[in-house]
Amino acid sequence: MENTADKLSQMLVRVPAVTLYFWIIKICATTVGETAADYLSFDLKLGLVTTSFIMGALLIVALINQFRLKRYIPASYWLVVVLVSILGTLVTDYLVDDLGVSLITATIAFSILLAIIFAAWYTVEKTLAMHSIQATQREVFYWSAIFVTFALGTAAGDLLAEASGLGYFQSALIFGAAIALITAAYYYLKFDEILTFWSVYILTRPLGASTGDLLSQSTKHGGLGFGTTGTSIIFLTIIAILITYLTVTRKDVLKLRSNGEY
Repeated sequence: MENTADKLSQMLVRVPAVTLYFWIIKICATTVGETAADYLSFDLKLGLVTTSFIMGALLIVALINQFRLKRYIPASYWLVVVLVSILGTLVTDYLVDDLGVSLITATIAFSILLAIIFAAWYTVEKTLAMHSIQATQREVFYWSAIFVTFALGTAAGDLLAEASGLGYFQSALIFGAAIALITAAYYYLKFDEILTFWSVYILTRPLGASTGDLLSQSTKHGGLGFGTTGTSIIFLTIIAILITYLTVTRKDVLKLRSNGEY
């Protein structure tokens, strides 16, 4: 039977524990964001603007439900992440493809915007800790930052993979290596937990974007030719299986420690 502290923690916390499951689903969601955006915009010929409005409306509905729940529910939380991933990709693609903004400019602009959000968040809340998301104001900052990380990751991933001519596979390797180095620095050099989390969170977006493009793009364009439909289905299936598992086992629900911290 759950004790009082556990019940209290589950009523207050609005985000999952950062476990291996978290990062697997996060990378899958970023990959789906890339492939689903391309599928809806180009394969179904909805266009970037129409698709953005549709995904934006769905995201608003999902966020309303997320804020209404006021606690972490795997299906609700990860639905928002997937929709944010898709919309973040669409916004960047619209700026670059339709408005002619360069990938370098987009990357710099989103980096500055993310820094502004973090600065405002810290000024108001005095923390950027993920596990402190227990109130509406903090959750607004949290989702704002996450949205910009997806848009930034899309721009950075395309910049390295396409504009530089490096290719999807090499780009995925570079971003993967950067994540591995930061992770090693956290475990062995005791890097700051919050800085490590957000650094890896940002980098998993271009890793997912490069992976999505690698799998979905035709062999003529440097991909493996699985297509946007096949790639999206594969990763959505993985996400659904893991969410179902976590809903049943509750392995990613944060627990309140004896010292009052998560």
